[in-house]
Amino acid sequence: MLGYILRRTLSTIPVMAMVGLFVFSLLYIAPGDPAAVIAGDQASPADIARIRANLGLDRPFLVQFGEWAWRTLHADLGTSIFTNLPVTQMIGQRIEPTVSLMLVTLIFAIIIAVPMGVVAAWKAGTWVDRAIMTFAVLGFSVPVFVIGYVLAYTFALQLDWFPVQGYTPIAEGIGPWLSNLVLPAISLGCVYIALIARITRASMLEVLAQDYVRTAKAKGLGQGGVLFIHALKNAAVPIVTVIGIGIALLIGGAVVTESVFAIPGLGRLTVDAILRRDYPVIQGVVLLFSFVYVLVNLIIDILYTFLDPRIRY
Repeated sequence: MLGYILRRTLSTIPVMAMVGLFVFSLLYIAPGDPAAVIAGDQASPADIARIRANLGLDRPFLVQFGEWAWRTLHADLGTSIFTNLPVTQMIGQRIEPTVSLMLVTLIFAIIIAVPMGVVAAWKAGTWVDRAIMTFAVLGFSVPVFVIGYVLAYTFALQLDWFPVQGYTPIAEGIGPWLSNLVLPAISLGCVYIALIARITRASMLEVLAQDYVRTAKAKGLGQGGVLFIHALKNAAVPIVTVIGIGIALLIGGAVVTESVFAIPGLGRLTVDAILRRDYPVIQGVVLLFSFVYVLVNLIIDILYTFLDPRIRY
């Protein structure tokens, strides 16, 4: 197992190298010239050329990529074109709201979705199953921002149960911190819950048809023990897989959710950077999100060996 973990960890190095190459290429793929944006509408070609030289944009692509990769390995993601602040500092200032939102959403979604999927498989073909699957279809169909606006209007503006927008750091108290995250987490979690619930139901239906489950029932084991000890444990691999894949949904949805609820996180930072064509910030945030996604997939692959002893690579 240790050998597999080491090999799998080392395999992430070329993956991150390719991700880094793609992220750096955004500077050339995206429309617009950063030098022209900085210079303004009244700038002359000479002014634009001078800014391009100062930014190093006039050098060969491979030279620029090599210097950028070397700085990245030393935790230097460059400097914002507009704020003139280090990108790492800007990310550090915005990372807590995004991490808090994603963690609360992840915990909320797993707690709700897994039991929903188990119950739907247990009551397959009944009105309970149909109701849960209807919710799953709606969760996929309704955009995150629509859910967010409906929740904000109902529970914040009309009922005044939660704040309309903003973020309170956890250092100021668990209560205020959580109250600002309830509505965003529900908005962001609906799609995630729908995804996990559907996969849990499908995986549980397959496991519940196995002989050892019927044997457990014949021995007199209670329904809860059959579902959550025997069946759910053996159905865990697809569920864990979709939880890991769903991290991409959280990352993408966080951008929209933070915009709806005015949360000053990495999602808002990304949107602002795109609107201003602040390429160093865009590259830094995308690289961070990509690293998190690769890391989560690595953790999921390692968890497979603990969830299913038959899996040995």
